[in-house]
Amino acid sequence: MGPRSDSGIPTTVFDRYHPVVALVYFASVLVLAMAAMQPVYLALAVAAAWLCNAWLKGWPSALRTAAWQVSVVLIVAVLNPLFSSTGSTELFRIGYRAVYLESFVYGICMGLMLMAVLLWFSNASRVLTSDKVMALLGNVAPTVALMLSMAARLVPQFVGRGGEIEAVQQACSKTRPASFRDRVRWRGRIVTVLMGWSMEDSLEKADAMKARGWASAEKRTQYRPYRFRAADAVACAVLAALVAGNAFLAWIACSQYHFYPVASTLVAWWGYVPYAVLVFAPLGADAFDRMRWRRIERRMRAYRGSSDGGA
Repeated sequence: MGPRSDSGIPTTVFDRYHPVVALVYFASVLVLAMAAMQPVYLALAVAAAWLCNAWLKGWPSALRTAAWQVSVVLIVAVLNPLFSSTGSTELFRIGYRAVYLESFVYGICMGLMLMAVLLWFSNASRVLTSDKVMALLGNVAPTVALMLSMAARLVPQFVGRGGEIEAVQQACSKTRPASFRDRVRWRGRIVTVLMGWSMEDSLEKADAMKARGWASAEKRTQYRPYRFRAADAVACAVLAALVAGNAFLAWIACSQYHFYPVASTLVAWWGYVPYAVLVFAPLGADAFDRMRWRRIERRMRAYRGSSDGGA
């Protein structure tokens, strides 16, 4: 992944292609992450998604995200044996209910699947910006495109405005809330102001859209900043072939692995390699680009140094 853009988001390999390439990629990895209920596939999906998230949002943000997501994985892993008492390897008993190792392993895999899906969705929202979503769905489904672009902007806007309201409330209040009742009233006041601000903003947006002629014609015109080229078609074809091959290999791996009544033993298999190539492909391509640009910069510095020495 290359240098950061004006918006602070680092440029990725997807910026060189039509947005449909990024859409196909993220849709494919999301479907495979949800369909391949197998420990190795889930571990690869989580690792690749988290590394991509760390680059797109920064390491501090990725570590904070991983902290609460790992907590969710542990909660699911602990709760699943309590609700699904199935397996053959008994760990301990809580009263008359036995807790089995197989149910615990299945709960970990369920949590990892949830973590992978959340991370890939977060990465897709960073790469597929609102202008790319409008370019993809602007003419096909303009209302859906507008809803998606506004929803993607709504969460960070809510968080930012909530922080502003809390900062103002802290500045205007003499003391911090001490009791539980005071804290509830404190948070309730923040939510009330935030909801009122959001509803007022929605009315202003509706009036602005009406003034600009939204939905005044059956088919709206659109400026197309992206053109589908031959390189985009090749990228989509390569992705389709890679996804089809991984879907077949994932089906084999999932059919050979089972959790109950005894969890299967994981063995080294070459079929994991194509999936690793798929999920780590953006990071690998961006790392290759970075290495290439560094070589070019070193050559330019060496050329400038030789030119200055000759002069």
